[in-house]
Amino acid sequence: MEDLNKLQAVQRMQVFIDEHLHEKISLKNLADAAGYSPWHADRIFKELTGRSPFEYIRACRLSQAAINLRDGSEKIKIIDVALDYLFDSHEGFTRAFSKQFGVAPKPYQQKPKPIALFMPYKVLPIHKQTGIRRDEKMNENNELLGIFVQIIERPKRSAIILRGRKAEDYFAYCDEVGCDVWGVLTSVKEALYEPAGFWLPDSWIKPGTSKYVQGVEVPADYKGEIPDGYELIDMPACTMMIFQSEPYEDENFGEAIENVWKLIERYDPKLYGYEWASEDGPRFQLEPQGYRGYIEGKPVRKI
Repeated sequence: MEDLNKLQAVQRMQVFIDEHLHEKISLKNLADAAGYSPWHADRIFKELTGRSPFEYIRACRLSQAAINLRDGSEKIKIIDVALDYLFDSHEGFTRAFSKQFGVAPKPYQQKPKPIALFMPYKVLPIHKQTGIRRDEKMNENNELLGIFVQIIERPKRSAIILRGRKAEDYFAYCDEVGCDVWGVLTSVKEALYEPAGFWLPDSWIKPGTSKYVQGVEVPADYKGEIPDGYELIDMPACTMMIFQSEPYEDENFGEAIENVWKLIERYDPKLYGYEWASEDGPRFQLEPQGYRGYIEGKPVRKI
């Protein structure tokens, strides 16, 4: 029960930070949100996120400021962005931004390049990871009710990816390469879609590298910068069958993922005139987000 209380307290602090990022935030504000003393709130926040509250807040503000500079016009003044994220001066903001990302705000605004945005780990309450519940019903096509299936066409494109060594899933990949990849991928201005985890076709795997990678799709003629250690690969046009669960409470993400996987295992695409085409492109998963459901795609080919 103590662990659950700590998780919920840190989650409340994270929500408070998200909602007040443009305002001054004191340790007392966070302590009040957590329901603990300032000393205890500071301690458990660092224990569960790996950063002190103010390190966390500054990293969030700098990353949001970087996105504003990347997506806004060059007419946006650096000082206005600095003040909007509660930095006292142009100079102070420039020093902090340069230290965080290795590039000053003005050059970045003029020519955005991939940088390691801070993507905060959201603490979630303890949850059960169960499979399909026995009381869930299947329809006449053996589909789990509440999971939506659709076909989409992906055009020829490229992808910026970072390979691991032996990883075949998300958790093994994070153990091998760390958890900062998502921030770099999110910062790519030319991205066609959001970052994703990919299970590469066997023929796409280089000797000594992983099946599971993370990447972001970009135009086929992408000429932008490739971050150190990453590579640009071709992604031929393909057809994808997309599986999407119903929205769920964030703490139930494990159950949502397992339900989709169970369906994919038993799903017969021939019912709709398709067959699996694992070499046509990578199977992919998007970041689990409760408001939209869990989304995964697998390549298919018309029979």
